Amino acid sequence: MTPNPLVLVGASGWQHPAWRGGLYPDDLPDDWLLSYYNTQFQAVYLPAAVWQGASSATWAQWLYDTRDDFYFVLEPGEAASAKPASPRVLLATPGWEAQHVWWLDEAPDLRALAQRIAQQAATGEPLFVFSRSGNAGLLEQANTLRQVMGY
Repeated sequence: MTPNPLVLVGASGWQHPAWRGGLYPDDLPDDWLLSYYNTQFQAVYLPAAVWQGASSATWAQWLYDTRDDFYFVLEPGEAASAKPASPRVLLATPGWEAQHVWWLDEAPDLRALAQRIAQQAATGEPLFVFSRSGNAGLLEQANTLRQVMGY
């Protein structure tokens, strides 16, 4: 299944200490972080070590704690590891990632991102805009750009 939204913004993981007292309220319990994160962003990129170590029960909880239009993009890992069977969980193979992922930390130029979004719109395929570092300022700018461009 291909995501319906054209531009989905998020970070690598949702547990960034610098987000406490900024993006996340200081008193937000740790087990509510993903639920809150999914109100601010449309996707999350999970490193292989994170998603492969998650139990079936953890995956069920993560899927339950997020909206039906929220996506988990997985870094490829060991061949023996199977991703959860959900249309909201996508495996970012190198070829897929090259076509569908923009890394904000590596290319923070919003003009270039706007051009990439316009190119991606012509294909009808989604573009996932992620920050590896969890740079809240860049993520906010990307979300604003997405909204201004009507996505």
